[in-house]
Amino acid sequence: MGEGRMNVLKPNLKATVITLLEKGLSQREINRKTGINRKTIRRYAQLHHRAIFEETESSIYPTLEGVDTGSSVLPVQNPPPRPPALENPPKNGSACEPHRKWIEEQLRLGRNAMAIYQDLVELFAFTHQYNSVKRFVRRLKKKDPRQFDRLEFLPGEEAQVDYGTGAPTLHDSGKHRRPRLFVMVLKYSGRAFRKVVWKSSKETWCSCMRSIPV
Repeated sequence: MGEGRMNVLKPNLKATVITLLEKGLSQREINRKTGINRKTIRRYAQLHHRAIFEETESSIYPTLEGVDTGSSVLPVQNPPPRPPALENPPKNGSACEPHRKWIEEQLRLGRNAMAIYQDLVELFAFTHQYNSVKRFVRRLKKKDPRQFDRLEFLPGEEAQVDYGTGAPTLHDSGKHRRPRLFVMVLKYSGRAFRKVVWKSSKETWCSCMRSIPV
């Protein structure tokens, strides 16, 4: 074949060129095997690659069914409408804000979120869900530190008595037993009295109290 313009190949020769191209043969090798002009092979290779690209592109960006868009790219879709905004939304996003002081007082009394929610419904006609109260209570607990009450006593007004258990000790009976430790702490001064005993009965308690130095 001459070196002029591209020749139109017969279907069987076109199929041969396409098959060899898909197998990865170069245009020079196809020319050597078939004798077809290299310009013709190059042109059919370009057409073949373009067809593959258009097929791949159409599979990634399909057009609307039954509508000729003139392009293989998906049309831009409008986003869904936003829900209407609340007329008077709470400033902090919680419906419990109007009852903040009352809820804080209930938390100081040790009440939980469920009990607070039930009273809000009964006492204040609260119409929102329990989860809103639960979230509000959780936020208040994280914000406010745990409170402790400091107790003060006059001298000699109160004392605390406890028993403890000691390590195994050899008893007069020749066996190892764990003794008991009597401890009394004065609330005002913090001074403590300790005595080791072998049992924690009422008689022992009274005996230890009588043995405390005045």
